[in-house]
Amino acid sequence: MAAHPQPAPLAFPALEQIYAHLPRGFHAPVTPARAPAPRLLVLNTALCRDLGIDPGALTAQAWAGLLSGNRLPRGTEPVAMAYAGHQFGQFVPQLGDGRALLLGEIWDADGGLRDLHLKGAGRTPFSRTGDGRAALGPVLREYLVSEAMHALGIPTTRALGAVATGETVARDTPQPGAILARVAASHIRVGTFEYFAARQDIPALRQLADLTLARHPPREATEDHPYRALLASAVERQARLVAQWMCVGFVHGVMNTDNTALSGETLDYGPCAFLDVYRPGAVFSSIDHHGRYAYGNQPRMAEWNLTRLAECLLPLMDPDPQRAVDRVMPILERFPERIGDYWLEGMRRKLGLEGAEAEDAPLIRDLLELMEREEADFTLTFRHLTTLAGDPEHPAAPPGWSRGEAFASWRDRWQRRLGREPGDAARPARIMARANPVRIPRNHRLEQALESARAGNLGPFMNLLEAVTHPFEDRPQWAVFDTPPEPGERVTRTFCGT
Repeated sequence: MAAHPQPAPLAFPALEQIYAHLPRGFHAPVTPARAPAPRLLVLNTALCRDLGIDPGALTAQAWAGLLSGNRLPRGTEPVAMAYAGHQFGQFVPQLGDGRALLLGEIWDADGGLRDLHLKGAGRTPFSRTGDGRAALGPVLREYLVSEAMHALGIPTTRALGAVATGETVARDTPQPGAILARVAASHIRVGTFEYFAARQDIPALRQLADLTLARHPPREATEDHPYRALLASAVERQARLVAQWMCVGFVHGVMNTDNTALSGETLDYGPCAFLDVYRPGAVFSSIDHHGRYAYGNQPRMAEWNLTRLAECLLPLMDPDPQRAVDRVMPILERFPERIGDYWLEGMRRKLGLEGAEAEDAPLIRDLLELMEREEADFTLTFRHLTTLAGDPEHPAAPPGWSRGEAFASWRDRWQRRLGREPGDAARPARIMARANPVRIPRNHRLEQALESARAGNLGPFMNLLEAVTHPFEDRPQWAVFDTPPEPGERVTRTFCGT
């Protein structure tokens, strides 16, 4: 039996135990498995400061003990959270944290409450046949991509640190073990609501809804019904989030309801990827055999997930089933319009447009159709347009395009549209420079960095991490990370870490 974790040094703040003090049906108590030789791999010092923590107050050894679960803040009661979920459309009534645990909640420097979560800290009552461990590659993948997403301005869970455990994890091949410490506005999911709805536990469902309202106050404060406000807020947050994904070419890969957070943050980075070539049907996840979560399907899947949430909330809406449905349908019906608005707003910025005209949507869609026919790189195409906006003498077509005349015709339309924008002529280029990243975590560069890390060399990972957390800065030393893959470097499949 694993030794009980020791209290952490006093330099780390005590955690709140809000979720742990909910009734036992919400969670199961867990003791983190002891890591035999924890070693700090990377610590997010910027996030430490956001949390009001001095990263230098603890030694690397003390951080390794804390972030591995070997030492815990005083008063901590670790729990594995219970939830259900629709996985690729099939309902599983009990999932839960099978290799993760919630240490508690921490107040950040701005007075917000955030969860502190360990991923890979051993078996829990929800592990089923799993070992509860995490391998180094998936831990570092989530660390890097989540921090890149944050730097892109997209809501996401964040990585506080990564720790090597000093043990081997059995996957397809033996892998070095690791633990990720992540921070989130909360880990309440659509699947959490499904867990209690499936059991027809209305008191627990109401308690969960009230907690969600407290942790994530609705933006529509004038709503006359709190649970309508909860659903409306979830619709708004998911619409904004998925539109932001689409605007940077992000493919989540596993948009199950247990990975849909009520906070509106990106949750779980298992088989995620970024587009190189623009293809609406792009699928990377090795387990998405039918393209359910393809890049272009993500808006529709977000709406599907929100419909499952609405079903869970029906008993809280009204005692009469039909009146309850009548309450939720107008809210759900907002989603296509809201995600369309957010997407159009984001794509306008990518083209340097601040105003709104009826021509904008056809202009954007015609560009995307051209990009698909040309098999154009998503990120580089928009960076090329950024250059064009600031330099009229720049060659017209993006490098490698064969349909120069078609692009020239589209460019003439775009430039006429830019000419109707207010402000000085340099303003569109400035807008585009803030909307079109120079670099994203290219799939091939990430895989190369992870392969080096598995071999014991963390240097390439740290270099890539620094580059992708400054996505809008064009620096010569990072140019190697900006280029698309050669044919032999293309990553066509990504994998979950379990």
